[in-house]
Amino acid sequence: MNNSSFESSPSETESCLTLRHPASRILLYTFFSVGIICTVVGNLLVVLSIAYFKQLQSPTNTFVMSLAVADCLVGLLVMPYSMIRTVEGCWYLGLLFCRLHSSLDVMLCTASIFHLSCIAFDRYYAVCNPLLYSLRMSHSRVALLIFVCWSVPMLISFGPIMLELHIAGVDIQLPKDVCMFLVNQVYAVTASVVAFYFPSAIMLIAYWKIFKAAKRQAMQISAMESQMAAGVGKDSSRKWQHRNNMRRERKAAKTLGIIMGVFLIFWMPFFTTNIVDPFIEYGTEGVVWDVFLWLGYINSSLNPFLYGFFNRSFRKAFLMLMGCRVCLTGSSAGMELSHTPREAN
Repeated sequence: MNNSSFESSPSETESCLTLRHPASRILLYTFFSVGIICTVVGNLLVVLSIAYFKQLQSPTNTFVMSLAVADCLVGLLVMPYSMIRTVEGCWYLGLLFCRLHSSLDVMLCTASIFHLSCIAFDRYYAVCNPLLYSLRMSHSRVALLIFVCWSVPMLISFGPIMLELHIAGVDIQLPKDVCMFLVNQVYAVTASVVAFYFPSAIMLIAYWKIFKAAKRQAMQISAMESQMAAGVGKDSSRKWQHRNNMRRERKAAKTLGIIMGVFLIFWMPFFTTNIVDPFIEYGTEGVVWDVFLWLGYINSSLNPFLYGFFNRSFRKAFLMLMGCRVCLTGSSAGMELSHTPREAN
């Protein structure tokens, strides 16, 4: 989602100027390029891990894989052109490509956010309603939710932007070599609510309920451990299995809760400013837009590192892919990614 340039005021119609020192441009290009490479490579590792290893193929990880595709496309199709615009201060690719870039920006960032809300919804049923989980999160329902995650962002991006509905009533002329994503008040509020605030509300409600359920399960685990330590219970193996299942679900919920917290920290400044800016006559400085925009982009590069840091199975899959160990004779998609069955998540 781009709404940035380094010109002094959006109302100016003179051509943009590049005022950066060559050394600062090199540093910025280096910094942004590293971020782009991390975004593409990290999310590609997530996609390849889930596609190859059968142990990682679950309803939750179907959403994770689709999320990684969206984030990878942000790194491939959006961030490189945003980098050039941010560093140079000008847009050299024409008006039509500016609109296409803006549409892809809005669509892919919104799709990424929608996937996070679906993951929260999935974790809610897994932790809070485990007996109904397989029914609620069937293959057809997962496919439907993923379809919504891609179709709704496409509707709120390509349609309004390519038809210029997002600037209806905006009386500001921009130079031809500036690609600034101005929006009117109606589009700013509507798109921000659909793309960010509504999914965020779903995530917050889901994780609050998960948090309460996790506290109850922690008490149940403690009680089971006390029972097994005292030798009480006829079928201790089933109790161990139930205990381990609860622990895995709690750990997965904790990881995804951290991912959601990072998401809120990195995207909240952009969407708050996006709503406020049209009501203050577009007075937000270009440098502020750039900082908030790239904070949002960084969120797309962080998710794979969060998975690798908190999830042993993903971490081992990443290492095997980067070391080309999957190419070795005897390796298979069904190989065990955890050190023990108790550590599968």
